[in-house]
Amino acid sequence: MTSLWRAAMGHFTHIPVLYKQVLEALCPTPGGVFVDCTAGLGGHAEGVARLIGATGTVVLIDLDEGNLSRAAERIRGLPDAPSVRTVHGNFSEAHHHLRKWGMMADMLLADLGFASTQVDDPARGLSFMRDGPLDMRLNQRAKRSAADLVAELSEAELEKIIREWGEERHSRRVARAIVEARREGAIVTTHALAEVVRSVVPRGPGDHIDPATRTFQGLRIAVNDELGNLEVLLEALVDGARGFGARWLNEGARVALISFHSLEDRLVKRAMGEIVRGGLGVEVGEQPTVAGDAEAKENPRSRSAKLRAVRLCTRG
Repeated sequence: MTSLWRAAMGHFTHIPVLYKQVLEALCPTPGGVFVDCTAGLGGHAEGVARLIGATGTVVLIDLDEGNLSRAAERIRGLPDAPSVRTVHGNFSEAHHHLRKWGMMADMLLADLGFASTQVDDPARGLSFMRDGPLDMRLNQRAKRSAADLVAELSEAELEKIIREWGEERHSRRVARAIVEARREGAIVTTHALAEVVRSVVPRGPGDHIDPATRTFQGLRIAVNDELGNLEVLLEALVDGARGFGARWLNEGARVALISFHSLEDRLVKRAMGEIVRGGLGVEVGEQPTVAGDAEAKENPRSRSAKLRAVRLCTRG
C-alpha cells in the first residue's frame, strides 16, 4: 500500500472500484483541478480531494441529482476541503463547462459503472435481481424509459439494440419474444422482461450470468445513449490533448477511465491509443489495470472493471 493511498483513505467504510489504482494513476497534488465525470457517491472524489486540499478544485458531474448532491456534501464536509463545483448533466459536456469557467483540468476520471444506490434500488430498473419498474434512466428527467423502448420499437430495432449493444447472440429470438409478449400486455417491470428473455435464451453449462443480462445491458445503453456520450467525451479528450480550440486540459494532465464491458473498453482503448501513438501522452501503469484477487472477492462488481490512464505530454 502506497503512502498516497493511505493519505487519501480517511475513514472510508466502502472503497470504490480500483480506488488505489485510480489515485496512483491520477497522482493528485495540492492545488490541482480534478474533474470527476461520474461523481456517483463521491468515493473516488473524496480520495482526490483529501490530497489536493483547500487550494484545489473538484468538479463533480453526474446525471443523478440525488447522488450529485450527496457527493458534493461529502467533499464539502472534509477538513481543508477544496472548492466544489457541480454539474447535473452528462459528462459529454465536461469540456464545455470548463471552457465556460476558464478552467483547465489537471486530473480527469470517468468511472463508467453505476453507483450502488442506483443498482440496488428496484425503482431504477437497472437490475432484475429485484422486481421494479422497467425504467433504466440514469437521468430521471429523461423522457424515454426502457419500458417505452420495449413498447414502441419495432422488432428489427429491438433486435439491433440487443445484438449490437447487448452483444446477445440470440438477439433475433429475444426481439421476437418481446414483440409477441407485448401483444398480450405491456411489459412494464424488470421481472416481466427478464422472464420473457429467459424463456427463449438457453443457459449453457458453466454459464454464470443470467440469460437476461445482455438484453438489459443493450436496453440500458440505448436508454441513456451511453456509447454516444462516451464517444463525445473521448473525442474532446483527444482534441484537448492536441490543444485544439479553447484548452481545457493542462499540460501534464492525467486522464483515467474505468470501463466495465467490451463495448466501452474498445472505445477507451482506441482513444488512449490515439493519444499515445500521436506523441500526445504516455500510458500510466499497466494497460489495462484490473482488480486483484482480494478486491474481486470483496467487491464482485470490480471483476469486470478495466482502468486505462494516460498522462498528457507538455507542449513544446
